[in-house]
Amino acid sequence: MKRKGILIISIIFISILITGYLFIKPALNYVSGYLSKSDRVKANVLIVEGWLPQYALKMAYTEFKKNENNYEYIITTGLKYIEEYIVLPENGYLIFYPGIKNSQSNNVSDHIIEVDAAGSMDGAYSAHFNLFVNDSLISDFYADKNKKKYSAKWKGSLSDVDSVMVQFTNDRADENGDINLYVKEIVIDQKIIIPYLNNSEYNNLDSKIRIINNFSSSAELARNWLMAEGIDSTLIKAVPCEKVTINRTLTSALAFRDWLKVTNTDIKGINIISMGTHARRTWMVYNKIMDEKYPIGIISLPDINYNRSGIYKLLKTIRETLGIIYYWFILIPY
Repeated sequence: MKRKGILIISIIFISILITGYLFIKPALNYVSGYLSKSDRVKANVLIVEGWLPQYALKMAYTEFKKNENNYEYIITTGLKYIEEYIVLPENGYLIFYPGIKNSQSNNVSDHIIEVDAAGSMDGAYSAHFNLFVNDSLISDFYADKNKKKYSAKWKGSLSDVDSVMVQFTNDRADENGDINLYVKEIVIDQKIIIPYLNNSEYNNLDSKIRIINNFSSSAELARNWLMAEGIDSTLIKAVPCEKVTINRTLTSALAFRDWLKVTNTDIKGINIISMGTHARRTWMVYNKIMDEKYPIGIISLPDINYNRSGIYKLLKTIRETLGIIYYWFILIPY
């Protein structure tokens, strides 16, 4: 009897879940579709939000090239920041240039080369990387989510070290997640610290893209990626804004508006590239901030995480819905 009662309760509970799902899913899809809807206008300026992941920036590049007879400029926006760890999103080399020059560096001796790194996932999804000094492989590692230093021995003269290279080799994305590698710095003999920023380049193996890591904002990083894809540097303008923890979309839009006031950019129309359910909020903010002076369109790129996790899609949709309600109020003074 006890088992029968448990079975009945289980059946009722499962039935409630199924019924709720059948009602919630259509509503979720409708709201998500509304928030993610694209609505292009005839435009000569394309704005790209700098926080977009690399696959989305590639799609932004395609949008520009397909319409390069119309678009005259790309404007990248984003916060001023310095990430502690740089992400390697695809297989490739992160190349450090130590430039060690002192009297002791000519001595041939044993050295310890360390990579401060981490992976995006654990276990079978740990990020694999090879470590090279110049063109010689000295070791390889699997990096899990724990941030730590991976050490290898190398013998030689430090003055002969032209480059130290971290090669990410097992990039993969499936329903379980996306393997990425994060790297902070190279440490030699526990005293020579070489951070990735301003001392490294990222070379993508598949497309031969080379990114110079000399940015101080997500706007500049997005600009670097788009230039590496092949867009002329004279056509891309980075418009960074101050780092804030809230109202980031608004802060970026205000920075763009202020930038327009001090430039001679002739605006006929603007299309803005965002991603997923965030697109509607971005569109609303720019229309309000620009006071409808120009036609403004929105291009919502697909968020690949929607296909991997229904929970992610649900939480993201709820967050962006609340975000729009919040922005209705804070935009009243503008």
